[in-house]
Amino acid sequence: MDMDIRIAAYAVIVDEGRILLPHWSENGRSGWTLPGGGIDPGEHPEDAAVREVREETGYDVALDGIIGVDSLVVPGGRRMTAGRAGVPLQALRIVYRAHVVAGQLAVEVNGSTDDVAWFPLTEVDGLDRVELVDIARRWSGLLVETG
Repeated sequence: MDMDIRIAAYAVIVDEGRILLPHWSENGRSGWTLPGGGIDPGEHPEDAAVREVREETGYDVALDGIIGVDSLVVPGGRRMTAGRAGVPLQALRIVYRAHVVAGQLAVEVNGSTDDVAWFPLTEVDGLDRVELVDIARRWSGLLVETG
C-alpha cells in the first residue's frame, strides 16, 4: 500500500494554570494546537520539538520528558497537500512535556501558525482546537473525562 509517513514532535507547556497554544492556519483549515511540527530529515525528535516551539512561540524550552506517541491515519481523500492528494498519510506525533527557560512570546512570521497565546486551562474546552490538544491534555492529566 502506498502511504506517506510524517513524524512530528510537539510540546505541552503549562505555567501557572495556563497552557501555551499557537493558532494553526493552513490550506483553509485552522485551530489552536500544541507548539510543534515536522521533524527535518536526520533531526532528533527532541531537537525538533525545541526548534518548533521557538519558531511558533518565541520561547526557548527545556524538555521534561516524553508523555506519549500518537498515530493518526489520514485517508487519501482528506489530504491537504495537493501534490500527494489521494495517498493516505500516517502521522506519528511525539509529545513532550516542556517548560520555558528563555525568550518572549512572539507570533511566527510566514509559517503555519498565525497567533500564539497562553490560555487558562479552564478555558481550553471553549477553544476551536485540534484533537491533539485534547489527546495531550488527557495524557498529562490536564483533561478529566466525565460520563
